[in-house]
Amino acid sequence: MSILDNRPALAKEVAQIAEAAGYLWQKGWAERNGGNITVNITKHADDEMRRMPAISAPVAIGLTLPNLKGCYFYCKGTQMRMRDLARRPMENGSIIRILDDCAHYEIIADSPVKPTSELPSHLAVHNHLIGKGSPYKASLHTHPIELVAMSHNPAFLNEDTVSKLLWSMIPETKAFAPRGLGVVPYMLPSSAALADETIKAIERDFDVVMWEKHGVFAVDCDIMAAFDQIDVLNKSANIYMCARSMGFVPDGMSEQQMTELSTVFNLPK
Repeated sequence: MSILDNRPALAKEVAQIAEAAGYLWQKGWAERNGGNITVNITKHADDEMRRMPAISAPVAIGLTLPNLKGCYFYCKGTQMRMRDLARRPMENGSIIRILDDCAHYEIIADSPVKPTSELPSHLAVHNHLIGKGSPYKASLHTHPIELVAMSHNPAFLNEDTVSKLLWSMIPETKAFAPRGLGVVPYMLPSSAALADETIKAIERDFDVVMWEKHGVFAVDCDIMAAFDQIDVLNKSANIYMCARSMGFVPDGMSEQQMTELSTVFNLPK
């Protein structure tokens, strides 16, 4: 019996996570076991679910995260592939409960699949989001090819520069990723320093953060919204690269055109 049985809202949420995982694989953004998904599903935790016994011993997070007391998360499993998660989400991910000490978690369903090694970083971001009253519940890390390629050029590691460039390629990018792209210099994957710098970028009001030479991290209200933001930003990067491969530097929309777009659609300027 699955924890999803008789919990249609939770089952729908997990199905959406599986759908997004499939898109990541199809786009070539999730080679082997690349990428991670962590979604706060506490709103689906009914009384019966809260009484469910653990199927793992408590595991130290490595951090104390006071805003996560009693929270529940769906997490992609460590070494698990997105293409497998897309077909069998409860065999390639697990649901965890944060213990009252806010420093340990335990797995409650469906199988004792150990969460991603980047779990402490993801949970630190969720702790920050709850602390500032954000409605965001989903965090997504993936490897979008064109954005990662751009991060190898120091010219694109300035947040203002890269955001304006990407916005200028197609109007939808400004409309659907209005906060642009934050940038974090290269740091060791899964490190506390990387988590800290990502949180600082989120504090600078970015929903999507590029990790130099590594990938992208996004937060939003649900996993599909996080995916959509990365998707539109990467489409702009692809347009830019297509133009460069044809031998010219694209003009992009002018400042006047982007200001007009922002005014008409009530977007941040």
